[in-house]
Amino acid sequence: MSIDSPARNKLKSGSILRIVDKMIIQDFLKTMAAVLSAIVIIIVSRNFISILKLAINGQLAKDTLMHYFTLKVIVVSINLLPVSTFIAILMILGRMYRDQEMTALAAAGVGLGGIYRAIFLIIFPIFLISGACALFSAPWAEAQMKLLIHKDAQTADLRGISAGRFSEYSHGDLVVYVEKISTDKRLEGIFVQDRQHGKLSVVNASSGYIKDLEDGSYIVLNEGERVQGNPGNANLVIEKFAEYAVRIEKKTSTLQLDLEAVESIPLWISGRTVDIAELQRRISIPLGIIVLAFLAVPLAKLSPRSGIYGNIFLAFIIYFSYENLRKVAHSWIVTNKLMLWPGFATVYIFLLATGVFLIIRLYGWRWLLLILKKQAQ
Repeated sequence: MSIDSPARNKLKSGSILRIVDKMIIQDFLKTMAAVLSAIVIIIVSRNFISILKLAINGQLAKDTLMHYFTLKVIVVSINLLPVSTFIAILMILGRMYRDQEMTALAAAGVGLGGIYRAIFLIIFPIFLISGACALFSAPWAEAQMKLLIHKDAQTADLRGISAGRFSEYSHGDLVVYVEKISTDKRLEGIFVQDRQHGKLSVVNASSGYIKDLEDGSYIVLNEGERVQGNPGNANLVIEKFAEYAVRIEKKTSTLQLDLEAVESIPLWISGRTVDIAELQRRISIPLGIIVLAFLAVPLAKLSPRSGIYGNIFLAFIIYFSYENLRKVAHSWIVTNKLMLWPGFATVYIFLLATGVFLIIRLYGWRWLLLILKKQAQ
């Protein structure tokens, strides 16, 4: 094919590149959505057991369980964006190499630069969105989860009431037995033993309900009898009542936010090493997307017999090495064994160098010098 052929002129006009961009972007979005969903389901399913334990132990209300679970999915999804992007690029480019689509594109004049252009047309918006999510959405979701647990801890005494079981509240000073709980959450057949004010009283009531007031929460009993006095003492006070309320002492707890739940701007303003290290951890999510996408393009080049997953194993080794290096660098920065910003950048410089090495290994030094020479002209 001559240089001045119609196909070459069409390539110069950019129409073929636009088709390539559209094809790669569509495949990437579909593959990334599938990969991210699969990984999030696996990770969150493992964490769901610990979330259920919070509900069983009374630290999390059943009504807020799904809210907490949704927030957890948001945090996990944001943290898994780099690896999902990495695997998605490897899969779509690996398939294109296997199906000889890359050979056809190369024959049409679409080289490595055209592939990178198509990839980064979608990677750059993901980079911006992930940066905003990592700096703002993830800390907000972490703070909301801590707030849910904090609020539920203050009302944990009221959540253990169940039919047919004796339950202790207020450090054992209050024992409640409920024979039946109706669908509208009305209590029936209630027995209460109360020592909260230093005096023993036993209360029986036909029905009741739980009511929240400004000064605390109460179990309101209807149509019952109250017996007050000490065992072995004949001076007992027996009272009949139409309505009687037993106050549940509120648990006092202090809301403590981990660094993951602190907003990004206060971390930047504080200037403390541990705060800046946490800020760097958040920045590593969008940076990881860019660097891993750069690395994935040469890594995806497979021989036709290798199959679509030919380099996935090597990709996992590279990704886990990257994650371990990032965590080690973070730990060393926190303990002042590594300088703040140069130490943070070392991991990404290493990955970029690995990507350049793979490109040179595939195309050779002469190709790289030719590209640099054309850019300099």
